[in-house]
Amino acid sequence: MKKILSLVFVSALGGILTLGAYKLFIEKPQVVYEHEQENKLENVQANFVNSPGFAAEITDFTKASSKTLDAVVHVKNRSIYTPQLSMQDMFYGRSQGKQRVQIGTGSGVIISSDGYIITNNHVINGANEIEIVLNDKKTYKAELIGTDASSDIALVKVDATDLPYVAFGDSDNVNVGEWVLAVGNPFNLTSTVTAGIISAKGRDLANNNNKIESYLQTDAVVNPGNSGGALVNTQGELIGINTMITSTTGSYIGYSFAVPSNIAKKVIEDIMVYGNVQRAFIGINYKELNGENYQDFNVSTPEGVIITNVLADSGASKAGVLENDIIVKANNVKISTFADLNGFLNTKRPDDIVDFTIVRNGNEKVIPVKLYKNITTTVNQLGLNLEDLNSSELKRYDLKQGVKISNVNNKRLVELGLKRGQVVLTINSQKINNVNDVNTIMSTLNPKSRLLLEVLSDKGVKERYIFN
Repeated sequence: MKKILSLVFVSALGGILTLGAYKLFIEKPQVVYEHEQENKLENVQANFVNSPGFAAEITDFTKASSKTLDAVVHVKNRSIYTPQLSMQDMFYGRSQGKQRVQIGTGSGVIISSDGYIITNNHVINGANEIEIVLNDKKTYKAELIGTDASSDIALVKVDATDLPYVAFGDSDNVNVGEWVLAVGNPFNLTSTVTAGIISAKGRDLANNNNKIESYLQTDAVVNPGNSGGALVNTQGELIGINTMITSTTGSYIGYSFAVPSNIAKKVIEDIMVYGNVQRAFIGINYKELNGENYQDFNVSTPEGVIITNVLADSGASKAGVLENDIIVKANNVKISTFADLNGFLNTKRPDDIVDFTIVRNGNEKVIPVKLYKNITTTVNQLGLNLEDLNSSELKRYDLKQGVKISNVNNKRLVELGLKRGQVVLTINSQKINNVNDVNTIMSTLNPKSRLLLEVLSDKGVKERYIFN
């Protein structure tokens, strides 16, 4: 036991001596440096610069709203109809049902202090009575002044004075991305304002019966009841008449369309001055430039309208326009598609002179063209070519209106007795003044609907032809 304790003591003593020798002769003392750094941070005064804000932050919609709300009206269309007899009525021996009143609603825009109001044709179509309700709830009976089905524009008037009205703006100067307001009466919610932007111009709705082919497209919310209401810019100027939406549900899903104000203004001026719409033509057949063919025509961009044929004796022919010329501007309005060109022409009248900028063999030149009034049309559904009656023909037939048959392309019609020189007086009981009336009526017909022609034969007898 003593030997073990002696061994432990000697071992411990040896360890202590060894550690002491290491500390004394080998290990160097550790030095820790403390360094206090002087604070040299400088106080720099911040500079605040007014950077451009977003359009939504700096645009004031209240001015445009206040200028428009009182000038947008509620249009009520009352039509009287008699329901058809049902199988149950016939079974119980009931006579034809009583007449019923159907009420349709939409919007309209007062455009003069003496009571002229613009709306959509489909809002008042078939109306026996038109009622106008102002924003202050005053009610008036309206007189129908005239309509144009192809542009879906109608003009009515109330007997009043000193009314608030909206001034027309220039729809050609509207830019994509520009803020706009839609004002109307959706779902009978009167005096409703929604905001959005112009999301496209010159929109061609291929499946639409109307033929203006140059709508303003916006994402301002538009719903049933907005039809005929105002689309205004931030200055409160009328730049469009809200006309339709594209939807799978019947309600707004992101897109709405308006007739540009320049077209609507021209239509109502024609109705007031001439009683019908004066349509101007240049006299060409065309196709559009695209990404596949534009390089073949020596142009740098696929924008423009290629002239594939110049009609004989037309304004284009007389001005020296040639096949394969490319229209890129009309009176300095850019023409990218035929919708642009058609929309521009819808603002013009026969005998107006338009400076068309065309590209010919890679070079631009400006050609003034005198627009003309179309006097011929083709009714493809029937196989008829029609032509306006001149003054001497009207006198000869003792007529005030009608169009003559210039050619019959349907053997069945020949067998029925239709021939060149006969005069078409009405289509579906609507009077025909000229070929434009024919085009308007045919453009609004369902292809499967019945067609009734009233024709004056070469013996002066009125005949009726029904096509189912």
